[in-house]
Amino acid sequence: MSKYQTTIISGIYKGKKINLPSLDTTRSSKTVVKESYFNTIQFDVIECNIVEVFAGSGSVGMEALSRGAKHAYFMEKDSAAFKTLSQNIKSLGADNATAILGNSFETISQVIKALARSKEKAYFYVDPPFSFREGMEEIYNKTFDTLSSIPVEMVEMITIEHMTGLELPENIGELKLKKSKKFGKTTLTHYV
Repeated sequence: MSKYQTTIISGIYKGKKINLPSLDTTRSSKTVVKESYFNTIQFDVIECNIVEVFAGSGSVGMEALSRGAKHAYFMEKDSAAFKTLSQNIKSLGADNATAILGNSFETISQVIKALARSKEKAYFYVDPPFSFREGMEEIYNKTFDTLSSIPVEMVEMITIEHMTGLELPENIGELKLKKSKKFGKTTLTHYV
């Protein structure tokens, strides 16, 4: 069992603990940030899909499933974090979850194909590694380019968790910046 854990806030898995990967490789979304996100989308997540890009433990997608999301797609490239994510899905018994190991910039095409087959939309929650990490300087530009490639008819909303103070573009593809909310060093920015 991991020494780091977070708790599902609401829904059918409320109170259940999920393990977090090593804090050296991932950075878990804070509870206050998750609460704000789910206050924003409220009941719209019910029977909808969620895609957690750079998923880490999968805490946002698991929270969405707990609150009635139809299916969650998780993308994670770190093998240790992916192992934790897979164990979390199993421990919750979430059979409506798909975990994809690999670089999110490449594996997003698998999710787009799955959504196209089902002719469904999704909420995209994107939490890239903060760019002050070694080798991560280009991460946001690559993220914006990748998100721009998602067909707009598949998007309910894109939310990016990022460093406060980082200037995000007004548009990502055809989507427009709707609002940003700051939580200390972290900001959530929503595009619709």
